[in-house]
Amino acid sequence: MAAIAAVVVAAAGLVRLASADFPDCTTGPLANNTICNVDSDPYTRATALVSLFTFDEKINNTGNTSPGVPRIGLPPYQWWQEALHGVASSPGVTFTEAGNNFSYATSFPEPILMSAAFDDPLINAVATVISTEARAFNNFNYSGLNFWTPNINPYKDPRWGRGQETPGEDPFHLTSYVNQLIQGLQGSLDPEPYDKVVATCKHFAGYDLEDWGGNNRMSFDAIISSQDLREFYLPSFQQCARDSHVESIMCSYNAVNGVPSCADDYLLQSILREYWNWTEGTQWVTSDCDAVEDIYPPYHNYTSTPEQAVADALNAGTDLDCGTSYPTYLGAAYQQGLYNMSTLDRSLIRRYASLVKLGYFDPAASQPYRQYTWADVDTTSSQVLALQAAEEGIVLLKNDGTLPLSSSLKLLALIGPWGMATTQMQGNYYGVAPYLHSPLYAAEEANFSVMYSLGADINSTNTTGFAAALAIARQADVIIYAGGIDDTIEAEGMDRNSIAWPGNQLELIGQLSNLSKPLIVLQMGTMVDDSSLVSNPGVNGLIWGGYPGQDGGTALISVVTGKTAPAGRLPVTQYPADYVNEVPMTNMSLRPYVSNNYSLSNPGRTYKWFNSTPVYPFGFGMHYTNFTCSFGSSSNPTTSSIASLLSSNTTAPHLDLIPFASFPVTVTNTGSVTSDYVILGFLSGTFGPLPYPNKALVAYTRLHNITAGMSQTGMLNLTLGSLARVDDAGDTLLYPGDYSLVIDTDAKAVMNFTLTGSAMTLDSWPAPPPFGNSGNGTT
Repeated sequence: MAAIAAVVVAAAGLVRLASADFPDCTTGPLANNTICNVDSDPYTRATALVSLFTFDEKINNTGNTSPGVPRIGLPPYQWWQEALHGVASSPGVTFTEAGNNFSYATSFPEPILMSAAFDDPLINAVATVISTEARAFNNFNYSGLNFWTPNINPYKDPRWGRGQETPGEDPFHLTSYVNQLIQGLQGSLDPEPYDKVVATCKHFAGYDLEDWGGNNRMSFDAIISSQDLREFYLPSFQQCARDSHVESIMCSYNAVNGVPSCADDYLLQSILREYWNWTEGTQWVTSDCDAVEDIYPPYHNYTSTPEQAVADALNAGTDLDCGTSYPTYLGAAYQQGLYNMSTLDRSLIRRYASLVKLGYFDPAASQPYRQYTWADVDTTSSQVLALQAAEEGIVLLKNDGTLPLSSSLKLLALIGPWGMATTQMQGNYYGVAPYLHSPLYAAEEANFSVMYSLGADINSTNTTGFAAALAIARQADVIIYAGGIDDTIEAEGMDRNSIAWPGNQLELIGQLSNLSKPLIVLQMGTMVDDSSLVSNPGVNGLIWGGYPGQDGGTALISVVTGKTAPAGRLPVTQYPADYVNEVPMTNMSLRPYVSNNYSLSNPGRTYKWFNSTPVYPFGFGMHYTNFTCSFGSSSNPTTSSIASLLSSNTTAPHLDLIPFASFPVTVTNTGSVTSDYVILGFLSGTFGPLPYPNKALVAYTRLHNITAGMSQTGMLNLTLGSLARVDDAGDTLLYPGDYSLVIDTDAKAVMNFTLTGSAMTLDSWPAPPPFGNSGNGTT
């Protein structure tokens, strides 16, 4: 193999690294133990390893910074690595000094922008690069093998500081995204014989608040109905656990219905391990960092002592403490009889079994993943992919025909706090990038003559920069304003109170719009209310660019100039600024509810339930050309019996995965510009319990490079789960009624069909314990 041959050159170094930082199963103390027997299964091997630990050694290795067991040749191991959109700085990841090998890694766009591409193969490709680079880092001791990514909490409230980390607000979109991501990270759905890396779906569950209105994530109790839990908050986690076989889950800081997530037997046992059958011996739960500590005072106050808190978490199924509470208090908790030794052993065995499945104990020469080197990091193809991921996600929100810019416009005034953005483009959870191409850099590379002025800060009322900005704008052929929000406004630990443009940026944009020059606004970060820009005729074009990663500037300028035709779609709803005055962040319900009590009032969450007019709807995105869509004549299941649909299955492992129909949709480019097109399939109709949602995304696919005058056909594959609704108890049912499959946000094509017969259950949701009861006998 070429990869193996490449490593032979550095064989001596690799052998040194393997012997120094991986267990020595050849001549070390573990050589004759079952842990080193490659013919045994991972759980049996890990059981043999843990049986060698003394009680103190077991306790010492329950935190994320595990010291190992030197006396038996088990090295220290750091369980905390991050890789949200590239190998990222974290306790287990080390970047070397600039100029050395492993001094950087490919930095892709934040998930909120990548998800706007609605391109599942793209997500798989990005995850494959990330896992390859992660393995290369690990092979030379700059990283561990398990990564605490992805964040797949649905993003329902625009104020949430961590929305940028997520794929957006729609549960179906999240499930499709995360399925591809996990396969790219772990190697496949069922990788054999080794996992590539271990992915971790987080944060389980109901987590979407940092610090708002006196409510802190460390102590917040999310009150969530079974209906909303099943319908909105947990589908992405079901995909992770039941269908995509993720190896790790992270429980969240918050409580759900009175019980801290990391101590909740109902979440971690009844739902996760039993209902979703997440029972492989290599699968384990980690706490979020210091979430176990938050169980006892001064945060959740769920227990009165730290010993009871760590016991509750361990008994509920939290196998690893990202923190120090387990190593500090589990010893005393055992002496108090608060848990059994078998429970502690199980938590250790699960984690070390996952390392077995990663090849941690096996000879490097026999493992393809152990052959990756620095040559596999930041390859040319990875650089191309990072640019593609940014370009595909960028969304065109407004265009009066000015875009793409005419090649005759040469003198550019670039204004705004994102004009020279570098690390801003990476958002959060990022590593050292090989380069960071700002909009200014990219504009110069595109042969513009560029004048730059800051003009306005992200969040300031200082107008002293206005004069300079207006001066260069008056000289220019065209003006680009690059602004919006960034991590100084939204971040982990920091929610927003306002979703309006911060500071005086809109004031400056307004003055620029009065100059009668072509004006393009690049709105960066997550969503702000663009209403005034939409209605202002002096703003000729509006582009949403999110957090576009290492080549973000290049991607933005490529779209502005027409080198790349935009085809991204908004993965969230853009609400008017007053939305924040209509519903508190602490209200976890989805459906609209009219009340004079602010804490109860709700205009509806996400595009499914919002009962007013958004600034831009979920799925919106313009193009530089025009498209028509039509259903193929063969896709006409006009009437179907529910009973016959359920009785037809012979192969689907779950009733919700039974195929219903595949709908071919033909897309024709009726304009003059070659462009991608995302087919979005929404389901609406009169079926199931009231109120009916506005619509629900049930399928999508991205078609590439549809040339002018030509057509391509994409398939929308629906399952019975696509058609189902969730009742008050959380049960999923198929209902009789009239259904419409609608293409795109403007209904370019519609297919109607009817289901007949009686409603039938696809699955029954586990009944929750009484409020505040974890379900494991503790309170």
